[in-house]
Amino acid sequence: MSSHRKPADGFALVTMLVLCCIWGMQQVAVKLAAPHIPSLMQMAVRSGVGALLVGLLCWLQGERRLLRHGPWRPGLLAGVLFALEFLFVGEGLRHTHASHMGVFLYTSPVFAALGLHWLVPSERMRRTQWLGIGVAFAGIALAFGGGWLQGGISPGVLWGDALGLLAGLAWGATTVVIRVSSLSDAPPTQTLLYQLVGGVALLLPVALLTGQAGPISMAPIAWASLLFQGVIVCFASYLTWFWLLRRYLASNLSVFSFMTPLFGVSAGILVLNEHADGFFAVGAVLVLTGILIVSGSSLLRHAPALKTGTT
Repeated sequence: MSSHRKPADGFALVTMLVLCCIWGMQQVAVKLAAPHIPSLMQMAVRSGVGALLVGLLCWLQGERRLLRHGPWRPGLLAGVLFALEFLFVGEGLRHTHASHMGVFLYTSPVFAALGLHWLVPSERMRRTQWLGIGVAFAGIALAFGGGWLQGGISPGVLWGDALGLLAGLAWGATTVVIRVSSLSDAPPTQTLLYQLVGGVALLLPVALLTGQAGPISMAPIAWASLLFQGVIVCFASYLTWFWLLRRYLASNLSVFSFMTPLFGVSAGILVLNEHADGFFAVGAVLVLTGILIVSGSSLLRHAPALKTGTT
């Protein structure tokens, strides 16, 4: 398995900016369609739409063997983690705000950095990055505990926030699995297909068993949301993300992901008229600062290589 990855460059920055904008909007899209389609069912449908599109792409590109052969063991694990991530997202959005989910879900770079530190020698963290870990977790504690102590956040919202944090953990674990396994050199279409198939295979039965498969009312906003989630998010953006992971250092890419919560919180406030209390706002700032320290320190470490475009 090749370990050569380039430091992030201008192309990676622009691409990640677009991806972060898309990802920041997805929680809002789920909330907007929730009155018409239960959130967990949305997670299953979008995974199914994405899987069909990726499978069709493999077929058209003559990569039919990818549908039958490949590193199925790490692929199975990645699929289960992907399903868990969106199980937590779908269930969490039933209880908490989209802006809250946008912060806690994107703690994933912190968890990914911890995993990569222990498993990949080239991505071991420095003292500064450990400081970032501490800052991020202090922000999480403040966002959780501050509102609860003040009595301004209901237990239901706290439960949804906790599920968002678990979703971030699952996403971080997925990044680690992809980075340290043979999936690291697998085609992006294959890596994504494993996850999307795992998502629909596990999420659809859970939705059915928990009574969250309906009722469904396909209003225009529901169609628009599912198309956005299935085609733009699950197909186009994830395929681009895995393509980037094959070419750039994962820790370098993670530094840019701190922009996603900014888009997510802004969209939640502007589109859904959500309110962010003072404790959550300060906690969110600390979380974003921690993510920036953790990922930015790695980016600065490779600054000389970044100028030349070599590893």
